[in-house]
Amino acid sequence: MAGTLLYLVTLLTALGFMLIGYDNGVMGGIINEAPFQATFRHPSTSLLGTIVAIYEIGCCAGSIITAFVGEKLGRKRSIIIGAIIMLGGAGFQAGVSSAGPMIGARIVSGLGMGFLNSTMPVLQSEVSPKASRGRFVCFQLSLLNLGIMTAYWTGYGFAFVDGSKAWRIPVAMQAIFIIPILVLVLIVPESPRWLAVHGRAQESLEVLARLQGKPIDHADVVAQHREIQQAVEIEESLGSGKWSDLLREDDLKSRRRLLIACAIQFFQQIGGINGLIFYMGNFFALVSDKPALLAGAVFTWFFAASFIPWFLIDSLGRRKLFLVCIAGMASIFAIETGLVYKVQTTNSKVAGGVATAFMFVFMGLFTIGFQANVWCYTAEIQPLRMRQKGASIATACNWITNYAVVQFTPSGIANLGWKFYIIFAVINAAFLPPIYFFFPETKGLSLEAIDLIFAPSAALDAGQEKRVAHLEQGGMRELDVELKE
Repeated sequence: MAGTLLYLVTLLTALGFMLIGYDNGVMGGIINEAPFQATFRHPSTSLLGTIVAIYEIGCCAGSIITAFVGEKLGRKRSIIIGAIIMLGGAGFQAGVSSAGPMIGARIVSGLGMGFLNSTMPVLQSEVSPKASRGRFVCFQLSLLNLGIMTAYWTGYGFAFVDGSKAWRIPVAMQAIFIIPILVLVLIVPESPRWLAVHGRAQESLEVLARLQGKPIDHADVVAQHREIQQAVEIEESLGSGKWSDLLREDDLKSRRRLLIACAIQFFQQIGGINGLIFYMGNFFALVSDKPALLAGAVFTWFFAASFIPWFLIDSLGRRKLFLVCIAGMASIFAIETGLVYKVQTTNSKVAGGVATAFMFVFMGLFTIGFQANVWCYTAEIQPLRMRQKGASIATACNWITNYAVVQFTPSGIANLGWKFYIIFAVINAAFLPPIYFFFPETKGLSLEAIDLIFAPSAALDAGQEKRVAHLEQGGMRELDVELKE
């Protein structure tokens, strides 16, 4: 039985992801409306792309900074810094009236988001039970999608409002999420695994007991604490934790694990999802005369579909969801190419309707197999002492790729039309071989047991033997990991 603290931490991280979603969706809902266009004097397609996409540069920079300072600061202080910066950036964005200051404000907000987005998945993975870790991350991503949906419907509602308040109020509404984050982060304690790594074993034990809702001397609490301490001892004996460890293939396979984390974050963005999210109205303008209404509807579905992986991620596992859903996404992009061509050349209403239906299917597949799955996998795949550094660098890869996609999407749609979507069909199909051959399954394993997938020799050299229990399909099953010469 989980303790109240676990749900408080989950609410904190979920609000962070809801903020990410709202930020991703809010600009897409306002940039094509007359009040925004009038305030910024009808910016060109290129300038509009820069205003939207420069946020990702700030996020990337914030993630890189977090990679250097986040482990020293801890999870709590990193979140506090990120939230304060974002609060200032939101006010800055809502108050500007020209493109230059708006670009600066977007960068400031992005810096804060880089801190939050690099830290919150790590915090959630470090406090969640091993048997349901994926489901807790799914909850975060459901709220991310709720944030996107809220942003689009807010933009749609304010489209009927006159003057610059039609876009300033939706932008300022970021504070609705940021202020509760600041309150909650002051209440919850530091991550037990961060405390263990930094020599605060007793505090780590106390936090574990609160997370599990059990006495400090309960066998389950003591066993988990011992497992974490053993992992700390192993990594200390190997000298793990230096930046150089990420660039060499040490006993913990740190370099390979970093490359896997960066690759899956790169895949998620280069596959085109945020190009669609930011410019969903542009896509629907190609196939419908009601683009804003359809965009709001598809993001409502996006939120609803995000509950499906809650029941799949810890049963089917990470790999199966990746492979099945990405294959479907590649196929849909190929189909959309033909349908958009039909609409553009013959103005076929039937093709437009089918293209719209397939976009709903695509968004469902993405959230089921390629959204929460990525954030869960990125954090859990990293070694304990390198988790903040590795997750932050992987998150930076996500944001810089996001920037590139959001930057070239409007020009791609304008210049290539229907041909633009075949690019994403090919890219998504190319993800399948590396995932199949190089990405191990992690469902049901404790974070410490994941080390043994990559580095059994390291545990052997440190003289450790692990017995890892995990839940599967409602029953308790014991997984013995015996390390033999």
